[in-house]
Amino acid sequence: MSDNEGHVVVVGAGIIGTTIAYELQRRGKAAVLVERDPCGKGASYGNMASIAVTEFMPASRPSVWAQMPKWLIDPEGPVRIRPSYMPRLVSWFLRFLEASRPSRVKELEAAGAVLCRRVYEDLMPLLQEANLTDMLTEEGCLSLYADEAEFSADREHIEVLERFGFRHEVLGGNAIRDLEPALTSKIAKAVLFPENRSISDPYRLLLKLREKFMALGGRIEQGEVVGFDEGDRVKAVRLKDGRSSAASQIVLSAGAYTGKLSRILGEPIPLETERGYHTQIMAPGIRMRHSIIWPARAFMVTPTAGGIRVGGTVEMAGLDAAPDYRRAKVLVKRAQEALPDLRAERATEWMGHRPALPDTVPIIGPSAKHRGVFYATGHGHLGLTYAATTARLIGDLVTGVNPPIDLKPYRVDRF
Repeated sequence: MSDNEGHVVVVGAGIIGTTIAYELQRRGKAAVLVERDPCGKGASYGNMASIAVTEFMPASRPSVWAQMPKWLIDPEGPVRIRPSYMPRLVSWFLRFLEASRPSRVKELEAAGAVLCRRVYEDLMPLLQEANLTDMLTEEGCLSLYADEAEFSADREHIEVLERFGFRHEVLGGNAIRDLEPALTSKIAKAVLFPENRSISDPYRLLLKLREKFMALGGRIEQGEVVGFDEGDRVKAVRLKDGRSSAASQIVLSAGAYTGKLSRILGEPIPLETERGYHTQIMAPGIRMRHSIIWPARAFMVTPTAGGIRVGGTVEMAGLDAAPDYRRAKVLVKRAQEALPDLRAERATEWMGHRPALPDTVPIIGPSAKHRGVFYATGHGHLGLTYAATTARLIGDLVTGVNPPIDLKPYRVDRF
């Protein structure tokens, strides 16, 4: 038994867990960060480096359902489900369908917008306190459309942003290429999202926050959590190698692996993994200032980590199946449609597990069954975006401060 009595044990050392641990330590709460894999090389290692404040629309909306059959039969489509894994997804998809009711979609949009409106209010103080403001770029993101039909197909997204007051600017051909000369002339229209800024190197940000956390006296323990010691409350986490880590409070922020832990506590949550792929290109042959997305082609390109990163796609195949790097190659091929001079030289491929809930809204809040246990999981594609806000909210809960927003939409027992 480790001598961590009185400590807060944060399980999961990706960007969510690391930011929470740093925030708690900064507030004077002694924290222990438990990492399953060394140095946070899960989903936070390979994310698309985007502070994507405009991307909170639930994936369960009816317009997505309408395209799903076409996507699933296309081997290069934006969504791929491995046939052997399909039976395990039935209950998840039933909840996904339930979340597509128009009234529910509006509730989910509102819940996402509340978090996204707070992003810079929470992120900027975090970066300033940690002396990391230089890692946030000034440039926004361009959403690309080959023609009016593609733009009209994405109009639902624009209308939601207008309803919630998120800034954007519609651009024509010459104005687009003034911003990004490497783009093909086949792009007829684009929307600039100036608030969708990027991180110059998301993995370096994670490592810097770890350093800051430890400099404040925080501790990191490596091990896989496989159980809990319970009495009148959860008193410790048990690790696979036989060690245990005592705690006064516990935060479960282990990304796609949090579902296993919640089941052990008798509090199952419908958490799946959306496996995402990227290709990091260190000799791309072009220069970019903005990140770009092309909704009709379902990919994103971001200048980050000293090169250009091409990513996207959703693959549902569970936590254990081997990667299918054909997915990454398809994304590069599509990126070259937008960036015809892009070369895939000195390139590496990566796959990671995004934690996906059927309604797209994360779980942020206390356990419904166990005193002193808190959840911070299910952030999907927006882990980096929501990290500082999640840390602020969990920090408030752990220290007994009233959070600045109503956390009911993010409760663990909403399913």
